[in-house]
Amino acid sequence: MLVINPISGTGNKKDVPPVVEKCVRQLGFDLDVRFTGGAGDATAFAAEAARKGYHGVLACGGDGTINETATALCGSQTALGIIPAGSGNGLARHLGIPVDLNAALDVISAGNIVASDYGSANGIPFFCTFGMGFDAAVSHRFARQSRRGLLSYVKSAISEYIQYRPQTYTLSANGKLLTEKAFLVAVCNASQWGNNAYIAPDASLTDGLLDITVVHSGSPIDTAVMGMDIFTGLITKNTMVHCFRAPAVAIYRSKEGEAHIDGEPMMMPDIIDIKCHRGALRIFTPENHDDFKPLVTPLKGMIRDARLSINHIFRN
Repeated sequence: MLVINPISGTGNKKDVPPVVEKCVRQLGFDLDVRFTGGAGDATAFAAEAARKGYHGVLACGGDGTINETATALCGSQTALGIIPAGSGNGLARHLGIPVDLNAALDVISAGNIVASDYGSANGIPFFCTFGMGFDAAVSHRFARQSRRGLLSYVKSAISEYIQYRPQTYTLSANGKLLTEKAFLVAVCNASQWGNNAYIAPDASLTDGLLDITVVHSGSPIDTAVMGMDIFTGLITKNTMVHCFRAPAVAIYRSKEGEAHIDGEPMMMPDIIDIKCHRGALRIFTPENHDDFKPLVTPLKGMIRDARLSINHIFRN
């Protein structure tokens, strides 16, 4: 099954079905194409595919579409395939899946399927990141924008930063308590938010653990340096940042507030119970994927994005 979110990202999806159909037919499969029309559609389509024993569901969209699709596939034998077509594409980038239709289909054709972890926050699944604090506030502001894409996200981040005030959180994990006034708290299954912004560079989808990143409140200069470290992969070396791993974490705050799950904004209560579910989702992944290296890996990602943008310009 191919599930397409026609309004994700900034590109047109009309050419996707014939290209995907040609690929899967060469692999000996038929293709069932579905277009989402609103929230929950991708989950319903994927649940039907899992119930009928489909080999895989290919999700074409952003991290929100990937989340909806994957939610229905957890615990089943139906594998998730990712055709990244969103604004950030965090999970695809973590896995090394190219942000290009034909290259992403090469990953499907290779047939390498890996049993991967996912997280849940108060029972709601996430596959990339769960966050509270500044990144959640930005997600809520970004969702109100009429235009998508990286530039719109940067605009939302700058506007939010001007007025944002850190909050106090208590985290319970690994038998310990940590109380901090924090700029943000990110609980990560994958390494980045998207667009090569690495909030947990060492995160793994197959270790049964979540990577928790707590960014302390600091001066504007401290925050600016931390922001640069996110894009270089050096955030774990920053003195403003506290990183640790745990199979589960409970987070307490003074009241209900903003949060995001895989970039999708939502309101969450004052107590949030987060768990890692090991190896519960089968995902088509590249057979060979280089280990993360600070500076090197982000630079390669930026070069790939630049080449892709240039190719799109000449194609059009």
